Amino acid sequence: MRSIAGFLIVLAALSCRAQEPVQIKVDLNASEGKFTPIYSWFGYDESNYTTTKMGGALLRELHDLSPVPVHIRAHFLLATGDGKPELKWSSTNVYTEDANGHPVYNWTILDRIFDTYKAAGVQPMVELGFMPEALSSHPDPYHIPWPTKPGQVEGWSFPPKDYARWGELVYQVAAHMVQRYGKDAVADWYWEVWNEPDISYWRGTEEEYNRLYDYAVAGVRRAIPEAHVGGPATTGPNPGSHSAQYLETFLRHCSEDKSAATGGAIPLDFISFHVKGNPNIVGDRVQMGLHKELQNAAAGFAIVRKFPQFAELPVILSEADPEGCAACSSRKFPHNAYRNGTLYPSYTAAAIKGLFELRDRDDVNLISMLTWAFEFEDQPYFDGFRTLSTNGIDKPIINLFRMTGLMSGNRVRVESSGRVALDDLMKSGVRQQPDVDALASADNGKAAVLLWNYHDNDLAGPSAVVNLQVKGFPAAQRRALMEHYRIDDTHSNAYAAWKAMGSPQNPTPEQYAQLKAAGGLQLLDSPRWIDLDSGTAKISFELPSHGVSLVRFRW
Repeated sequence: MRSIAGFLIVLAALSCRAQEPVQIKVDLNASEGKFTPIYSWFGYDESNYTTTKMGGALLRELHDLSPVPVHIRAHFLLATGDGKPELKWSSTNVYTEDANGHPVYNWTILDRIFDTYKAAGVQPMVELGFMPEALSSHPDPYHIPWPTKPGQVEGWSFPPKDYARWGELVYQVAAHMVQRYGKDAVADWYWEVWNEPDISYWRGTEEEYNRLYDYAVAGVRRAIPEAHVGGPATTGPNPGSHSAQYLETFLRHCSEDKSAATGGAIPLDFISFHVKGNPNIVGDRVQMGLHKELQNAAAGFAIVRKFPQFAELPVILSEADPEGCAACSSRKFPHNAYRNGTLYPSYTAAAIKGLFELRDRDDVNLISMLTWAFEFEDQPYFDGFRTLSTNGIDKPIINLFRMTGLMSGNRVRVESSGRVALDDLMKSGVRQQPDVDALASADNGKAAVLLWNYHDNDLAGPSAVVNLQVKGFPAAQRRALMEHYRIDDTHSNAYAAWKAMGSPQNPTPEQYAQLKAAGGLQLLDSPRWIDLDSGTAKISFELPSHGVSLVRFRW
């Protein structure tokens, strides 16, 4: 374990490094492909939080932050229960059986969830899980409040006692969605079979999961022939791991086998798996594990490339996060202390750039890095859950997604003297000099540059002096309107404002209003018109450690 003295050595090295201004050059005419809005996907365990007052409000915020559809994925959509959420648990009671064993479908709770999605304007990514109690081959005990103890199993995680009835349940769900929301609407949804079947979410074999998949997609396609179906939503596929084998075997099943449900070809419209980082406590500070998340992605992409027939399929990272447990607060798990402040958004900015670079290098059709974070009801303010908001107060991380929502068009070339190269990021993360880098986009009459000063260590490092040069404006253009948005300790940061108030757990109405205002995306200074020199803009500014800027131009 690295000592405190070791941290001081790193900090001293960073201070020396920060004396050199970072040169960042952007060429608006050098396209690197379409700017895919991989950021516009979110998910959470507790699907019943969808219909709470704060859950509905947050969904509307997510809709509003992006010009493109925002996709929402949630667990437990088919689980048996009364619809009351707990940490890592929800239910809809959609399927039960009468005294004679006949299916009984109840859409009340599920409709509330999907009606809320519709009202908020977000698009469901329907995760088909988990097993209703009446269908489970091992129903008792069905649900154990979290956290479960080692060796405990829950009935919702077992295979069905009857695969034909499972397939019929999925058909009934899909047909009901067509009837309620219209064929055109549901045809655009993504339907994913289960979650992380390679670990404790699935208590069957891999062969049984593949059978579950076959019957599920047959049910969806019977109701919606043009539906987008896929999976397997496995965990990080590190080379040689059980998860990697699981993903590869699933893809081979889809490419070579016949459907257990229909006897025909097995539909597969997208491939999903998960990628996670690995933060730890080193000394008395959090140290992030960005390299682990990128390694997961690279390993998964390599598996996908083994199947040329799937080369064009969308790849959905249906959970992509700094670590695994959203419901583990930093009060109980200190390595999660990054979640409230600026370390989380700066990490995520660097991860987005890394995933784009891996997409280009490995030539895969990456369309999503889904952030597994939402909100928790009736929890203390800023308790360190992986959330986008706390008691209705937006956290800094959501402002990173507001920034990316202002980017569109094509990704364009960026050169930075302060970047950490992709191979080095994947090998060891950002443990020496900080990663001061950028991602840029260009569209008709507008451009945006997202910049960050990221380091894995949660230390108060020095600011970086950034000299930003953006070329490629129309030759006849003499001026451009510049807006500079910022996330740091004094901008777009309700957590810092809350701490400055004395960390109140019962803020006054006036304090609450101040926190709401502090949680929004804020400008560093007023918008201003800048002069262009032969189609080039040049600006300089300081970017604090773990700070994120979005510099936006319009003309």
